Amino acid sequence: MEEQKEIIADLHIHSRFSRACSKSITIPYLAKWARVKGLNLLGTGDFQHPEWFKELDVLEEGEGIIYYEGFPFLWQTEISLMYTKDGKGRRIHYVILAPNKEVVKQITKFFGSKGRLDYDGRPIFGFSSIELVEAMENIDKDIEIIPAHVWTPWFGIFGSRSGFNSLKEAFEDKADRIHAIETGMSSDPEMNWRIKGLNKKSIVSFSDSHSFWPWRIGREATIFLGELSYKNILKQIRENSFKATVETDPGYGIYHWDGHRDCNFSCSPNKSKEINNICPVCNKSLTIGVENRVEQLADNPLGFMPQNAKPYYKILPLHELIALAKASTLASKKTWQVYNSLIEKFGNEFNILLFVDKTELAKFLPNDALLVELIIKNRIGNIKVKPGYDGVYGEALMPEKQVKLF
Repeated sequence: MEEQKEIIADLHIHSRFSRACSKSITIPYLAKWARVKGLNLLGTGDFQHPEWFKELDVLEEGEGIIYYEGFPFLWQTEISLMYTKDGKGRRIHYVILAPNKEVVKQITKFFGSKGRLDYDGRPIFGFSSIELVEAMENIDKDIEIIPAHVWTPWFGIFGSRSGFNSLKEAFEDKADRIHAIETGMSSDPEMNWRIKGLNKKSIVSFSDSHSFWPWRIGREATIFLGELSYKNILKQIRENSFKATVETDPGYGIYHWDGHRDCNFSCSPNKSKEINNICPVCNKSLTIGVENRVEQLADNPLGFMPQNAKPYYKILPLHELIALAKASTLASKKTWQVYNSLIEKFGNEFNILLFVDKTELAKFLPNDALLVELIIKNRIGNIKVKPGYDGVYGEALMPEKQVKLF
């Protein structure tokens, strides 16, 4: 039996019209760097933004896929809902996938009736999650709604600051219309397996990238199989039949531990409990991170794995490894020189991170034994990370420092 083709997809990105995003994002740059990363499919990001839609509108339409010079994109956006339910303010982000341009126009018309679309690529609306599901169903039943980065404190559906305790609480009798959740960088599938209400849902991963650089785009992704069409991607999301996901170490995410960015303080959930969730620097409530929040809502024990669980790769971006080995920064000339030479030799970043044999790497990098070691350790999820917190990224640690800190 012929092996099915893999489609490594990042279906949660943004355009340059979203706040806090690179102003250099263009379709050509996204396509270029997706290829360098090793991605086979990208979300368009921000399809309802009028200026960005003009740029997308000229691309070649396929089977629910649009193409820029042969590189495929799938119609995708993210919106923010801010509303009150059960006496509590809710702020939830959703990824929305659409099957074709005509449906995108209908979605845009609906959003336009609810608020402005030109001020931000990730628009904010005041209607509820239930209303979102009902509206999208009325437009087209092939629209997919995925709660984004579900555990982040401020804008995740399970977030400690403004989220819910379950999908049922958020969607009531519409909860079965939600087929998948997005892990977000601060959680991984294993953490989500601990929630019984998610055991029959697909657990997908995408980057929520705010730029086209390869240490952002594709840092989290989902691996689909077979035909490159919207219907095939949708089917695998709804049936939990995709192959696997690509995850960063959850400690790499900016909300994994509890803490205060302004106070330069972070701590584990156990330490937070000892100090009653109060910052010892400013004596105000800590921002409760993802690990703590998962523990609060967990039904299943640590290590639980549902029968339909998908495998996943836990890897840090290649730039992180090079910067660590070279004592440089992500975007330094030194880091780029090594990165570009590896890409020229081995084709794309995912190939280097996941598949190139250690012997080949060592032969190509005869004077970089540490970098080769880090790539191989990364491949098996064996690089320790100082956890991120309250908007601060986690930090990869050198092997010799791990014993002291962990």
